[in-house]
Amino acid sequence: MTPRPLVCALALSLVAALAAPSAQAQKKKRAAKPKAAAVSAVCTDFYSTANADWLKANTLTPGLGSVSALEQLNERARQQQFELLNSAMAAPQGNVQKLLGDFWASGLDEAAVERDGANPIAPLLTRINAIRRTKDVPAAIAALHQVGIPVAFNFSADVDLQDLDRHVGYFSQGGMGLPDPAFYTRMDADTREVLGYYNNYVQKILALTGTPQAELAAQAQQVIDLETRLARVARPLAELRDPRANYALVPVAGLAKQYRGLQLANFLKAQGVTDDSVSIANTALFTQLDAMVSGLKPEQWKTYLRWRVGDAMAPYLSRPWREAHYDFRGRRLAGLDVQAPRQQQVLDAINLAAGPMLAREYVGRYLPPATRTRAEEIATQVRDALASSIERDARLGPQAKAEARAKLAGLKVEIGAPRRDLDYTVQPMGRGSFGSNMLIASTWRHREEMRRIGRGNAERRWNVLPQQPALAYDVPHNRLIVTAAMLQPPVLDMSREPAAHYGAYGAMVGHELSHSFGPRGRLVDAKGELRDWWTPAEVAAWDQLSARIAAQYGAQAYPELTGIQLNGSMVRDVGTADLSGLEAAWTAFRSAQPDAAKEPKQAFFRAWAGLWPQQLSVDAAAQRAAGSVYPPGKARTNTPLMNVAGFGEAFDCKAGTPMQAKVEQQVVLWR
Repeated sequence: MTPRPLVCALALSLVAALAAPSAQAQKKKRAAKPKAAAVSAVCTDFYSTANADWLKANTLTPGLGSVSALEQLNERARQQQFELLNSAMAAPQGNVQKLLGDFWASGLDEAAVERDGANPIAPLLTRINAIRRTKDVPAAIAALHQVGIPVAFNFSADVDLQDLDRHVGYFSQGGMGLPDPAFYTRMDADTREVLGYYNNYVQKILALTGTPQAELAAQAQQVIDLETRLARVARPLAELRDPRANYALVPVAGLAKQYRGLQLANFLKAQGVTDDSVSIANTALFTQLDAMVSGLKPEQWKTYLRWRVGDAMAPYLSRPWREAHYDFRGRRLAGLDVQAPRQQQVLDAINLAAGPMLAREYVGRYLPPATRTRAEEIATQVRDALASSIERDARLGPQAKAEARAKLAGLKVEIGAPRRDLDYTVQPMGRGSFGSNMLIASTWRHREEMRRIGRGNAERRWNVLPQQPALAYDVPHNRLIVTAAMLQPPVLDMSREPAAHYGAYGAMVGHELSHSFGPRGRLVDAKGELRDWWTPAEVAAWDQLSARIAAQYGAQAYPELTGIQLNGSMVRDVGTADLSGLEAAWTAFRSAQPDAAKEPKQAFFRAWAGLWPQQLSVDAAAQRAAGSVYPPGKARTNTPLMNVAGFGEAFDCKAGTPMQAKVEQQVVLWR
């Protein structure tokens, strides 16, 4: 039976009515603007994503300002030194370990230190008390320098700015117990307060050296009077930062006549220095010292020298000495609330006086040959990558490229420890006197420092100890220095895939090697001569790029702080070197593994991020935001990666996402 027309019409109307809203909605949906695809966490904030596990596991404990992956590396190196010294104390292998083990044991034996009292410095005080005439003073000054206690002035070995293959002796200001000469001359209330605390400290030390109570105030004033005379002709600390302003070679032959009272020629003989010239930049200071030797009474010099010995040796003597030293230098000057644990104090003393001895054993114990070989291999590859990048760079002219190429070709890579070893012939140490061992070790250290003076000795040591994590480019000697302690996670983790070696260690190497021809390295040419080998146009091109990098950092908020942005100008140089390092390391990695799959590429960038995780307190963040040239970990990870196209390819981050700048906005340095 066929339906009636009216029923059919109603049914069709009902269907149409029900279908109409759906069709209208579809029409509206087609007309609406399509939603942008969600950006992945990796492409939004790679730092937080890559370091999520570390950030969760490493929270700040109360009273701690910061914790970071590199701080943990420093702590690991310190624990390794403790382990080494404990082994040397229990079962020494060889003469150097015997020396270290005895030194360590004597420092940890606090009961023996208390029994020893001031006995370690008794011979020095006897020598000082034997001064009778003016002419005895210079010999006493020289003798104290020999045991590593600089008095009246400083004398050290450093590079000759006119001949970078040579070290000369530098006579410079020193001999003052306060860290800034201005403390002695400023008249504001805060400075006067510090000077009052200092006077009290001087009296405590003089009392411990045997000064009668009734004479303490007068003798402390004699010390401060002598140091004030030095302060008045000393240079402000800001002026000491420029090496060229504090370098002035003079012939040794003329010192005997020019400084008859101070007897600087005899001083050099006592230190074992036979070079033909030394640097004396502040002649006014040494002229004043020369006059003071003959103009002040020997008794005032004796008081001053006793004080300097007591102050220098106080941390290594019995409790009254240590407490007086800490109360002023730790609590008052440094703002410390508590003293470091005893074993840390002893380790600091060993590194100060016998650091190269500890370095020798540390390298043998903690730097496997395979790690050293891998570090040298990657450093060489990164150097070659930089060289090829410079050749392709359109900003540098032919002469600058040739100079940069020559510098990189002549670059020396020193891994683990300095190439030239030292003479470890040392007076035997026992376990009964920590203070005496300190003097034995510091006498040895001073002797080895003096042996650096002369031609061909510029590379006798580094300015950092191998047991301390460091990776640096040495501008004067055109060499890359990588300490043994640095070659462990997170910098070089031999248990990880090769790609990670490039992303962490390789990028850090590239960062440092960029200094060989960047704003600092361009001031020293391939022959080691001081001259700027960039043209004004090349400098302008570099400044333009670094200004763009500064702007990228300056656009970011400082972690943990509200309403505070990064100071782009302040962190610009580190940020620029980081980008240089990543570019060079990425080029080296792609050259070593041209067919690398996506996973190794991602491992490269994860290793970079793994260098920089950190947690900061609000106070620590505020301090760093105001004065640190290093970007915080998040910015240090993410900002350079925004400019590396390889990162976007590895993680499928499209241009214009937070982790991948648009092509026209990317900063390209050397690739």
